[in-house]
Amino acid sequence: PAGEYIEGRRAAAEALRTGFPVKRALVADAEGRRDAALAQLVDQLRGANIPVEYVAAEQLDALSSHGAHQGIALEVDAFPYSDLADIIARADAACGTGPALVVVLDHVTDAGNFGAIVRSAEVVGAVGVVIANKRAAEVTVATYKTSAGAVMHLPIARVPNIARALEQLKAAGFWTVGASEHAEGSCWDAPLTGRIALVMGSEGDGISRLVLCDDLTKLPQRGATESLNVAQAATALCYEWLRQNAGVLERAPIAEAPSAASSLGKNVQLNGHFEPHNDTNVPKYDGAVLMGEAGESRG
Repeated sequence: PAGEYIEGRRAAAEALRTGFPVKRALVADAEGRRDAALAQLVDQLRGANIPVEYVAAEQLDALSSHGAHQGIALEVDAFPYSDLADIIARADAACGTGPALVVVLDHVTDAGNFGAIVRSAEVVGAVGVVIANKRAAEVTVATYKTSAGAVMHLPIARVPNIARALEQLKAAGFWTVGASEHAEGSCWDAPLTGRIALVMGSEGDGISRLVLCDDLTKLPQRGATESLNVAQAATALCYEWLRQNAGVLERAPIAEAPSAASSLGKNVQLNGHFEPHNDTNVPKYDGAVLMGEAGESRG
């Protein structure tokens, strides 16, 4: 069947919890009737007045992005992308002049990496993710699954030009930091406090030459493996932003802000809880871990 689908039990439960608009639920006939956990989820869907259709497992296999539907898929409306101005406004409303993180993906193409990055960005409390509208992964069935439903909580803006998007973020007070193996210093020494636009390059080529950042940073490395993939690197850098800003963020209230669900008429309460840690005894190492080449820095 044509349409946009969320697959998997966890993503389906998250859609139900957040009030994401669902047209109908497709449930594997045999599995849905004998599996107690799935049957409970079906009851919850019906309780939310969502039509449930039992279908052959082969039908779910056909629409699944990677065969991991776990016996359920939800048909939803097309994903409601945000404007970059909306993300900046969210930073203003939720954070004021305090710390805010926007993750900018310079043509990341793998759906698994994209979903994992969105998940990490949402977990640390980022205000949004920016992606290119061409030659880049977009929100699909796979992204709902790999982000564990995080795409329903975090605004994602599609822009025609990443370089211009960075200029817009700079004008709004964001310091742009690119992840690059060519950076002189590691993220442990980089100033990632305040408003940060973290730029992650594509899996093969890194940051584009025309995408100019205020600063470049890299992850420390001790082992012999050449690099982490872009999703792993983004996660580490997101948490370094969170660590450096923990003292301010732990005093800030958890803000209610727009999300994919709210832009379709629902309000979602963000889960911004985190546990800051003391880094007094964290050792520092030399080296770098990052995928691909990077663009030039103008700072």
